[in-house]
Amino acid sequence: MAMRRDEIVPWYERTRRWAQVNLTERDPAVYDAERWREQWRHTAVQGIIVNAGGIVCYYPSRFRLQHRALFLGERDLYGDIVELGRTEGLTVLARMDSNRASEEVFSAHPEWFARQRDGEPYVVDGRYIACLNSGYYEEFLADVLREIIERSDPDGITDNSWSGLSRREICYCDNCRQVFARSEGLELPSEPSWDDLRYRRWVAWSYERRLALWDYNNTVTTKAGGADCLWIGMNSADPVRQAERLRDLREICRRTPIFMLDFQTRPAGRGPHNNREAGGLLHEILGWDRLIPESIAMYAAGQPTFRVAAKPPPEVRLWAFEGMMGGISPWWHHIGSVHDDTRQYETSPSIFSWHEQNEDVLYNREPLANVGIVWSQRNIDFYGRDRADALISEPYWGVANALLGARIPWLPVHSKDIPDTPERFAALWLPNVGALSTEECDRLRAYSENGGSILASGETSLYDEWGDRRKDFELADVFGVHSKDLHEGEVGRRESDWETWDRHTYLRLHRPGPTPSGQWPQVSEESFAAQFFAGLEGTDIISFGGRLEVIEADTGSVLATWMEPFPMYPPEASWIREADSSLPALVVKNSAVRGLVAYLAADLDRCFGRDRLPDCGQILANLTRWATGSNQILDVDVTGLVDVQAYRQAGRYVLHIVNLNHPGVWCPPVTEFVSVGPLVVRLRVAESFVGEVAQLRVSGQTVPAKCEGGWLVFTIPFVTDHEVAVVG
Repeated sequence: MAMRRDEIVPWYERTRRWAQVNLTERDPAVYDAERWREQWRHTAVQGIIVNAGGIVCYYPSRFRLQHRALFLGERDLYGDIVELGRTEGLTVLARMDSNRASEEVFSAHPEWFARQRDGEPYVVDGRYIACLNSGYYEEFLADVLREIIERSDPDGITDNSWSGLSRREICYCDNCRQVFARSEGLELPSEPSWDDLRYRRWVAWSYERRLALWDYNNTVTTKAGGADCLWIGMNSADPVRQAERLRDLREICRRTPIFMLDFQTRPAGRGPHNNREAGGLLHEILGWDRLIPESIAMYAAGQPTFRVAAKPPPEVRLWAFEGMMGGISPWWHHIGSVHDDTRQYETSPSIFSWHEQNEDVLYNREPLANVGIVWSQRNIDFYGRDRADALISEPYWGVANALLGARIPWLPVHSKDIPDTPERFAALWLPNVGALSTEECDRLRAYSENGGSILASGETSLYDEWGDRRKDFELADVFGVHSKDLHEGEVGRRESDWETWDRHTYLRLHRPGPTPSGQWPQVSEESFAAQFFAGLEGTDIISFGGRLEVIEADTGSVLATWMEPFPMYPPEASWIREADSSLPALVVKNSAVRGLVAYLAADLDRCFGRDRLPDCGQILANLTRWATGSNQILDVDVTGLVDVQAYRQAGRYVLHIVNLNHPGVWCPPVTEFVSVGPLVVRLRVAESFVGEVAQLRVSGQTVPAKCEGGWLVFTIPFVTDHEVAVVG
């Protein structure tokens, strides 16, 4: 039952299921209010998002420069939908899309719009891009927000495209020149060039200007509508894409009690578990008690996108249930109110019904993951620069996907939130986190000194926070290695002629006993060696094809070395010339006074993220198990790819599983389900915990469970799309 609007609990703490019909200019003539009210009821939504103003206005505004929808006339479609939503007891957010304006607005106020270096305006599809530092935002849109609040008293405002130009486009209008000069004491950079300090300063300044706009808009809306009438811009959860839009995810999360997530596209190479990771990334900053509603496209969003055709239901379901696993709330989204492809209406009811019936295990819970993967947008900007996908995303997702395959729960950790102790995270991964400040490195050093395990790769800590290269790793003392300012191989190169493929390289593994070169320390601990080489029996080499940082190792054991490349063609010439180059590829340290450390000079994380080479993923998983040691918390024995996350609630444990063993997982869309099972689960629990049965919330079954030696053990017979097991 919908809660009353005047409940003591504010809307942003209680509204867990959302609906949006993204109105088109035709909708004032065709919108069927009763049909959509039935869909609200059918999906048990608690809040709606309604187009109000901005690029297109859906009410009779007093401001002449607000472009009214073509078929609006004198109708107040926005107001009608708001009123109907109120009768249903729903939370109402007024939607804005404020980034662009018509030629009429540009002609009336040319000083409001972003300019290229030659003075010409930025124009996309006939619409003019507004400048964030102009009266368009500070005066015109502020007045529009006040008008919307005065007319309809919405619970809050949300904005789809609020942040202006990307970091590839510099605005040279008089406003920007003056504000930048006052703030930074510099002229605007002449072009987007990372070698220009002015450009890097401009990037940092642009982040601050967008945060200032966020704060300003909230000042306007809360003054007009009350303390809970918040302005909430919609944002993605992809740090690389957000960096390109100059939106600081961490600082935005620190400013808002709710995060409206617009994260609908799943590109090739990204599995549905990308959505679970998005929830973890945001909750780790926001807090796990905050709500993250996510716009889930019922239309075919992706690559390519078809705005009015239905997305296959299995694709929608996996994305939605992965989101719920990561603490995301569902929000169905349609483009336009009338469709020839009515199949898109049939997908959301079962998803939303299950969510309504199982809210008790989807909220108010604590994640049990004790492995963290470190990230930051500053690393994306000032180290990744224009190659962030290759330098940042591929290593990050290489580690993430290796842990997914090994069924090791993990969470993203922002570099500014690195803990001093391993109390929560037994191990931290730093996948090519090149740019780290001295302060961040000091926190990592303290974390290691206090017993936390560190797993790092590539150029981690070789650059400062501005992307300037240091003489050596700032964390050289932690890694036990030193940079020689050289490398073998390249990032992202692909020869078109396979006969001379430049990535035909390998790594040699070094097991206990004399190494082929005789130069490196033997691996003395046989138990560790067995753990590290698990799954690699029968081979002394693995495929590589990546980049190797040339280093000097002063402590630790070298477990893999780089092999010199040799011809790929003709086959008669394809034989190993030199067994061992003696260049370290993997160095590990097992200290009695510090946490365990592994440094990957060879970018196995990038290789796995890019090519999913199984041996690379096996080593990443083995290193993680070694680094967490006796602190491992979960083991799931099953054939096939499943995503598993564990949570703790008061007096019980919750295990959420999504079955990814489907065609289309790595190249969307998913169009069918393939059941897996049985799944034998072992979950580490408190010694005092007693659990005798596991309730399976999807299949409706109850299965026996037992506690033995601090582990909770039970078997799930099968999983089709997802399952939630509750014990306690």
